[in-house]
Amino acid sequence: MAKVNSIAFIGLGNMGGPMAVNLVKAGFSVTAFDLSQAALEAAKSHGCTAAKSVADAVAGKDAVITMLPAGKHVRAVYGGDDGIIANAAPGALFCDCSTIDVQSARDVAAQSKDKGFAFVDSPVSGGVAAADAGTLAFMVGGTDEDFARAKPVLEPMAKAVLYAGEAGAGQAAKICNNMLLGICMIGTSEAFVLAKKLGLDPQRFFDISSKASGQNWSMTSYCPQAGPVPASPANNDYKPGFATAMMLKDLRLAQDAAQSAGAATPLGAQAQALYALFAELGGADTDFSGIIKMLDGEWQQ
Repeated sequence: MAKVNSIAFIGLGNMGGPMAVNLVKAGFSVTAFDLSQAALEAAKSHGCTAAKSVADAVAGKDAVITMLPAGKHVRAVYGGDDGIIANAAPGALFCDCSTIDVQSARDVAAQSKDKGFAFVDSPVSGGVAAADAGTLAFMVGGTDEDFARAKPVLEPMAKAVLYAGEAGAGQAAKICNNMLLGICMIGTSEAFVLAKKLGLDPQRFFDISSKASGQNWSMTSYCPQAGPVPASPANNDYKPGFATAMMLKDLRLAQDAAQSAGAATPLGAQAQALYALFAELGGADTDFSGIIKMLDGEWQQ
């Protein structure tokens, strides 16, 4: 298995930018590309080499990492005469860290495999703070061999690199995980709102529930109630973090997947509806835990 030394990183948004920087810190040679000149300059200031195009970025590189908004962008960037598949070095490793629909991930994997490339879908969990800190959780789909090759490339950006199964399984895991997260955050928020209206001090409720059967990640690590967890966005005016718009995107992907698979996800559907309402009320760019303000009747745009 050939060692990866040089990496092309495509997509330098709020997540991709710090991910690329962590690869530089780990000693990789990183060539970056983004349509935003400001994002490209920021990556360059942290040690990345700026490329003029996707084709320029991937030429001769051992591996290519993509972090893009949606399935249509992933299909476009990997396909076409100017895309990754047409211009990458023979046998290069592709890691798509975008959160997209399962079918797009499987289709791009098949196209890459047909041309002799290794491919894993490797979406992430953890948000911007974890991207900055290099503590993301990667959920990886692909062959055992491709996972083994991708793992050391992903590890400098991660606290965990987890194998989910065949191509598309990483996306399936991410969609299901974030549907569960969205549901849990709403339930946790409702519990805090009810506790307060019943006269129970929020800190006392946290102290009890965080040690009882209601304990969950949304309470103990990312508490929507200001006070109990100092590092949570609730104590920073609900600045993301993980924006409501991104949670809504993932919940919509989950509902599309559920419809396609014939799975009943009534709580997932209700979570999507509530986050859509919060976004419509002006909360799209607020951390998703800020939905507690809407549920409490305190939300003001």
